[in-house]
Amino acid sequence: MDYSRDLLFFFSALGAFNGVLLSFYFLFFSKPKHIANFFLGAFLLALSIRVGKSVFFYFNPDLAFDFLQFGLTACFFIGPSIYFYIKTVTEESNRISSNWKYHYIILAMVAIVVGYIYPFEGNVDLWRAQIIIYIYYQWIAYTIAAGYHLKGVFQNFLTHPDKRNSVEIWLISLWFGNLIIWASYYFCHYTSYITGAVSFSFLFYLMGLNLFYNKKKDFILFRKQAKYGAKNIEDTEANKLLDQLKKVVADEEMYKNPNLKLPNVAKKLNILPHRLSQLVNDNLGKSFNLYINEHRIQAAKEMLLTNDQFSLDAIGYECGFNSKSNFYATFKKITGTTPSKYKKELNHL
Repeated sequence: MDYSRDLLFFFSALGAFNGVLLSFYFLFFSKPKHIANFFLGAFLLALSIRVGKSVFFYFNPDLAFDFLQFGLTACFFIGPSIYFYIKTVTEESNRISSNWKYHYIILAMVAIVVGYIYPFEGNVDLWRAQIIIYIYYQWIAYTIAAGYHLKGVFQNFLTHPDKRNSVEIWLISLWFGNLIIWASYYFCHYTSYITGAVSFSFLFYLMGLNLFYNKKKDFILFRKQAKYGAKNIEDTEANKLLDQLKKVVADEEMYKNPNLKLPNVAKKLNILPHRLSQLVNDNLGKSFNLYINEHRIQAAKEMLLTNDQFSLDAIGYECGFNSKSNFYATFKKITGTTPSKYKKELNHL
C-alpha cells in the first residue's frame, strides 16, 4: 500500500471538502449578514469545486467528463468573487453597485453557451488549448483588478509595519493565496497537476489559523460594521493627512461632485475608508458628510457674495448639492439661516 499517495489524497481532498463547507457557511449562515461574506463564500465555493475536480482527476483519470467540465466551469467565478470581496471590504460598504450581478450573469451565460456548444467530452483539445487558457486569463485579470483596490493596503503594510492590523493581513494573505493557486494551475505543466490542490489545502488551513487567532468582534468576518483600529492616528501623520484631505476636497474642488462618497476620497488619498473616517471623526470632531457639506456651504456663501448672475438653486447645484431641498436644509443647519435671508443680509451691508 502506498501510504504517501493515500496521505496526499487525504490532505488535498480534505482541503476542498472543508472549503465547500466553509463556503456554505459564508453564503447562508454567517452573522452578521454582509455582502462581503457572500462574495467570500462564492470565492471559496468556486475554488473548492475547481480544486476538488483536480484532486479526483489526479487520482482517478477515468473520471466522468461532465464532472471535469463542471470543475473547470467553476473557474469562471473565482476571479470576480475575490475581486468583489476585496472591493467591498476596502470600500467598507454593505451595499455596492448592482453591477456585480452583470459580471456573474455574463460569465454564467458564457460558461453555459461554451459548455453546450463545445462540451468537454468531445472537445478536450479545444478546452485544453484555448478555453481553459481564456478562463485563467480572466481569473488573473480580476485578481490584478483586486490588487489595485489593495494599493493603499500594500503601501501601509510596507511603509508602516508597526501599524499593520488584522484586516490588512487577512486581505493580503487572501490575495496572495489566490495568486499562488492560480500560478499552481497555470504553470502545472512545469510542476505537477496536484500542486494546485495541495497549495489550496495548505493555504486554507494556514488562513484558518489566522481566523482562529483573530476571532474577535472587530475582525472583518465577525463585525457588524466598520470599527476603528485600536490605535489612534499619530499627530504627525494626522496633520499630514488633513493637509492632503484639504487639498483634494477644497483645492481640487471634489466637493462639487454631488455623488462624492467617503471611499472616493479615501482612494484619492490612498488610504482605507475606515482610516479616513477615523481621521475626520477623531481629529476634526465631525462626520465626513458634515465636513464635505461645510466646504459646499462655504463655496455657496462666496458665490452669494460675489456672483449675482446665478439663482439660489443654481448656486446650490454648482456647489455640489443634488437637490434644492438638500441645499436649503444643509445651509440652514450649518449657518442658522436660509440662503435667501443670508443674501438679503449681504445686500444690506
